[in-house]
This record gives sequence, structure tokens and C-alpha cells, in this order.
Amino acid sequence: MKIHDISMMLNSDVAEWPGDTPFEFQLNWTKQQSGSVNVGQITTSAHIGTHIDAPFHFDELGKKVHELPLENYMVDAIVIDVSGQDVISRASLQGVETATAKAVLFRTSAWQERTVFPEEIPTFEVEVVEWMVENEIILFGVDLPSVDSITSKDLPMHHALGTAGRYILEGLVLDDIAEGMYRLIALPLKIEGADGSPVRAVLIE
Repeated sequence: MKIHDISMMLNSDVAEWPGDTPFEFQLNWTKQQSGSVNVGQITTSAHIGTHIDAPFHFDELGKKVHELPLENYMVDAIVIDVSGQDVISRASLQGVETATAKAVLFRTSAWQERTVFPEEIPTFEVEVVEWMVENEIILFGVDLPSVDSITSKDLPMHHALGTAGRYILEGLVLDDIAEGMYRLIALPLKIEGADGSPVRAVLIE
């Protein structure tokens, strides 16, 4: 068994969405101060680094993080390389055999310098969601900060996925991951009422 960590490192260098809360970890108590332990504090956005979007993120009536079915985040996953494509459509998926996959992870290779938030990213046509439904895939993963364009306010992919009962995983690190089938584990934290959560995402082969 080989485990691939496909999570972004969380530190002060990780790029947050412009205007959002940056990541910060600090020791509030040191072992010297407390006499026994170090105790740290984390301040950040729910959408930092590698994270899931709960439907509540873009839909007032959508499920919140603590309501999400965990089985959606422990599934067989297929990694598909779409590097160099500015727009990923159904045509990009011709010939793809999904087999037992319940998650599709797209390697776009478009976000290489993850300490800098990108101004532009590849986009997905909503017809990709139809392909997911036909192939009984429930989780959509990308190596990008969003499944929609950076400047989008309408969020067509978010809404198409939500309407179809599909779920979103963003900020993956797939640089060294070959195309193929893996076992994915990317569990969100149990945060009551949250619209998103960082995850520690891994692929097992």
C-alpha cells in the first residue's frame, strides 16, 4: 500500500482568497509558560488550502458541514489529467472509464505557485456534471481554489453540482499523481453550521 498526501501545507505562506482570512498558527502557551504543554491557536478561513465546500456555501438551504454524509469522502477516485486545457468539457472525458470510481479528480496543473492566489484558472462546462451523474460519480475534485472561475458571481459549476446532489473538493495537490484509480480519503472536520472545512486528503494505491 502506498499513500499519497494530496493536501496543501497550511502555513503563513498559503494563499487565501483575496479579502478572506489568512492562515495563522501561533503558540498561545509555551511549555515554559504553562509548565507542562505547548498550546496552539489556529485562525483561518474555512476555505483555506485543500478543503471541501458544503452546499450551504452557495445555497442558503444547502447542507452544512456537520450534515454531510462521510461516505462521500471515502471513495474510489479516478485522477484525470487535463493539463493545458483552458476549458474542460464533456469532450475532454471521451474514452474515460470510471469503473468503481465515485470521485473524479482533475489535474489541471494550472496552479503551480500556491503561495500566490491565481488571477485566472481553467474553467469547467456544466455538462461535466451530466457526465458525473451518468457515471454515478458523487465527488468533484480539482487542483484549483475553485470549481468556477475566480471572478464568477453566478457560480454555475457550484450550483450545477449542488442541484445534482454532487459534492466539491478544492485545492488538491496532484502534481506528481499519475492518472488512474485510487482510494480517496478527504474527511471534513465536524464543524457545526460551517459552509466549508479544510481536509487532509490522501490517495491510496
